Amino acid sequence: MRPIKEKKERSLGIKLFLKAERCNSPKCATVRKPYGPGMHGQRRKRQPSDFARQLKEKQKVQFLYGLNNRQTMNLFKKNPPAKIFSILERRLDRVAYYLGIAGSPRIGRQLVSHGHIMVNGKRVTIPSYSVKVGDVIAIRPESKGGKLFEGLSEKLKQKDVPSWLKPMGEDGSGTCIAEPDFGGAQTSFDISLVGEFYSR
Repeated sequence: MRPIKEKKERSLGIKLFLKAERCNSPKCATVRKPYGPGMHGQRRKRQPSDFARQLKEKQKVQFLYGLNNRQTMNLFKKNPPAKIFSILERRLDRVAYYLGIAGSPRIGRQLVSHGHIMVNGKRVTIPSYSVKVGDVIAIRPESKGGKLFEGLSEKLKQKDVPSWLKPMGEDGSGTCIAEPDFGGAQTSFDISLVGEFYSR
């Protein structure tokens, strides 16, 4: 299964963090083979059409945030770009990754689904749960001693946390202190092209 997803990674030109540590190393598929998959991957020079560019950006959003077609369509048809960005970034699985609890958003989805993450003292098992300003995110006490979180304290010291989140403290929790800043953000996708795809 992983080689298929690695091909998708190379096709889209983004890191999907299939394996957190590997994807942050020279072994990452997009680093080892920074070109499209297939026997003609290195020779493709044809300029993509507008539709192809829009479709590619839509697929990036879906793979990065774990959305299906209907979820993506509803999100982009009902919200302006800045709000879309905030909704995507404040997903609990994403916040768990940003705080350093999870090694990647994909692992964050698994941790949340399996009940290892708490918000304001209550266990949440929905990866798309929208974290609000003031929410406190922590690892469930019963999960802290598990293998999943071995060496976490050392990893947290090296984690660069976004300014809208308060890093994990000695009490083992992090806090959302502001809304994500769409204006100053660097994203792996072009949100305007995805909007164009759904406005056709």
